[in-house]
Amino acid sequence: VRCLSIRGAQEEDPPDPQLMRLDNMLLAEGVSGPEKGGGSAAAAAAAAAAGGAGDNSIEHSDYRAKLTQIRQIYHTELEKYEQACNEFTTHVMNLLREQSRTRPISPKEIERMVGIIHRKFSSIQMQLKQSTCEAVMILRSRFLDARRKRRNFSKQATEILNEYFYSHLSNPYPSEEAKEELAKKCSITVSQVSNWFGNKRIRYKKNIGKFQEEANLYAAKTAVTAAHAAAAAVQNSQTNSPTTPNSGRPCFGPMCLKFMPC
Repeated sequence: VRCLSIRGAQEEDPPDPQLMRLDNMLLAEGVSGPEKGGGSAAAAAAAAAAGGAGDNSIEHSDYRAKLTQIRQIYHTELEKYEQACNEFTTHVMNLLREQSRTRPISPKEIERMVGIIHRKFSSIQMQLKQSTCEAVMILRSRFLDARRKRRNFSKQATEILNEYFYSHLSNPYPSEEAKEELAKKCSITVSQVSNWFGNKRIRYKKNIGKFQEEANLYAAKTAVTAAHAAAAAVQNSQTNSPTTPNSGRPCFGPMCLKFMPC
């Protein structure tokens, strides 16, 4: 009786396009491949897609740790399926050898049985790879969504940063003290303030005409705010000024006391 291995049966079958896509994806995401502790390149790519991993090393490490966990589960399950497939194939081959003593069994029949076994376990492996790819995509999506949420500033924070930018348009480079103050006002980090100003300067220089209208709007806002502040200051100073004798209020000065009746 000719002994056929699973690998030999696999070589005769044409490659499955869906399986090839899954294998390529797992390789690209760092789940499969020679580096069993890998995934750092995929983690770096995901962090870069979210907008720079330099300031988010904690999130980067968290992504890599979870990706490594998915990889370990995948390899453990894959080894189990391969071992089960080999053991079951060996068991069937032994049964066929036993039967060949009582009735003739052709190599073609043995090959057909090995092919059936291989296809059954191949479908199980396909499901494993699909579920692993889905897990990686969910992880990547959550990671990117969380990063995007942190990067989206509130409307009030954007207003504060824009007001500072356009009021210092001749030199839109805030000092470290100004950055710290802006960070407190906007409830963001100093690093986020620096990144915002860097990106804003680049966007403004690339399309000055487009941002000129925005600059005029914030200039008008600043002028109105300054006018309101000046008016409030004048009103406050009048309210706090000393009372004069002609103000209509009772006078208790020395001259007035002389003419008051006893």
